[in-house]
Amino acid sequence: MATMTKRDLIDKVVQRTGLKRPDVKAVLQEFLDQIIVELRRGNRLEFRDFGVFEIRERAARMAQNPKTMEKVTVPAKRAVRFKIGRLMRESLSIKSGGKGSSAKAAGAAAVAGGTGSSVTEVKPIAPASTTKKKRSTKSTTSK
Repeated sequence: MATMTKRDLIDKVVQRTGLKRPDVKAVLQEFLDQIIVELRRGNRLEFRDFGVFEIRERAARMAQNPKTMEKVTVPAKRAVRFKIGRLMRESLSIKSGGKGSSAKAAGAAAVAGGTGSSVTEVKPIAPASTTKKKRSTKSTTSK
């Protein structure tokens, strides 16, 4: 299993779209920065079929140092949770774990299963200025 860095991702997008590297780098960095800003504000980021990023509050708790057996207090903290979306789950052949499934569990399932390592080939995208999609005005909420 290989690791893809931000540089690798930028290079792949440049190759597939024909856009200039500095433009792709700026857009990707701004995208990542905005994810951080929104999570810091406590907002939930939902990317249909890809997944959902949200902040989870972890309560303070008591833990134990395994070396000294001393009781220690672990302070409350905020943690980012990513819940895998339908399209990604299907393309990775990962079965949904239902409530509480996470990207960590999904990744472990993918490694353990070993069958869903290929992702469907996606057609190259055109620059944003040429692809405008009419947006539906229908509002749907699922709560």
